[in-house]
Amino acid sequence: MKTYIYSATDAQGKSVKNAKMQAEDVNDFLAKINEKGLFCQTYRESRSKQGQSIHKFKTAEISVNCRQLSAMLGSGLTLVRALDILYKEQVKPGPKQIFQEIYEEVQKGTAFSEALKMQGGAFPSFMISMIQAGESSGQMDTIMRRLEDNYLKESKLNNKIRGAMMYPIILAVLCVLIVVALFTFIMPTFKGMMTEEDMNGLTGFLFAFSDSLIGYWYIYLGVVLAVVFSIRYALKVPSVRFKFDRAMCKMPKIGALVMKVYTGRFARTLSSLYASGIPMVESLERSAAILGNSYIEDAFVHVVDEVKQGEQLSASMARTGIFESMFISIIYVGEESGALDTILSKTADFYEDESDSAIQRLVGMIEPIMIIVMGAAIGLVIAGILPAIYGSMENIA
Repeated sequence: MKTYIYSATDAQGKSVKNAKMQAEDVNDFLAKINEKGLFCQTYRESRSKQGQSIHKFKTAEISVNCRQLSAMLGSGLTLVRALDILYKEQVKPGPKQIFQEIYEEVQKGTAFSEALKMQGGAFPSFMISMIQAGESSGQMDTIMRRLEDNYLKESKLNNKIRGAMMYPIILAVLCVLIVVALFTFIMPTFKGMMTEEDMNGLTGFLFAFSDSLIGYWYIYLGVVLAVVFSIRYALKVPSVRFKFDRAMCKMPKIGALVMKVYTGRFARTLSSLYASGIPMVESLERSAAILGNSYIEDAFVHVVDEVKQGEQLSASMARTGIFESMFISIIYVGEESGALDTILSKTADFYEDESDSAIQRLVGMIEPIMIIVMGAAIGLVIAGILPAIYGSMENIA
């Protein structure tokens, strides 16, 4: 999508200046202008930051903003007045500018969802789809409550993941620092005690590595940075990303735990979208895309095609082999009872609780590995140095 900045007048002669509109191309832009009943005077394509937003809202920020909008709309305020209050309450300059632009666009008659799209990715597509459904049904305050609930739970889950991973990360950093300290500060102090005969086998290798680490540390640093950036670049290649995402889902033990987290997010998103009146096909597409896993998203291309042809959702999902049988059975019951959105909401609560346990078990697997690596590094140094030191002391004696 491209962003166009334009000036126009309406049938009453009222002018609109420096307004923004997103469109696929110039023809699409002019068609949208005509649909609004405006006469375009000047327009240009926005080139600033390649149409990207100056701020991308986090889940916690979105949850707070949706709660405020829900409260104001529920109390009888108009959307324009609510947005006016919301943008004035923003403290950070980035969000304040974004909400000011949204307020100005809505005040001009632009749909709220369209004004959000104009912000170049500041808001997630899931939120925009939900708001579009709220505009169609006239239940914007209800939609805002659902968005608040959805993003609040997603924010809590993200915080739990970050909190749980903090200890393994600290342990990994300590492991690296201890190994570097051993080879750059401690080992050189023993070098003067060694004879040429001692500098053989494991002892010689360890001291050679220590010397190279001290003398050519920048090469090691360059190699590490090159590996990190290579992995990041490789994961941007669709085929590599697909294989990585599939491995994450299929990996023994870890894959099952990861899938519990994915299942909870999928159930919550699908429930929110479907309950808001969004068609099942679109709900499925957006629910799969929000997981950020290309393997699952690719599988749902076939699911969506089959659902379009009249296939049952539970049967189509079962053929993918991605989700566990209990989740498929729950979807089948929801389809048969006609209460799929309600059942999915309850299922999401269950799987989100399971996600907490899954995260703790994942961390429980990582911690021993880090401790073993650290112990192995220290043990290797001791095994290489102590025999040589004892040998040198015996020669002195």
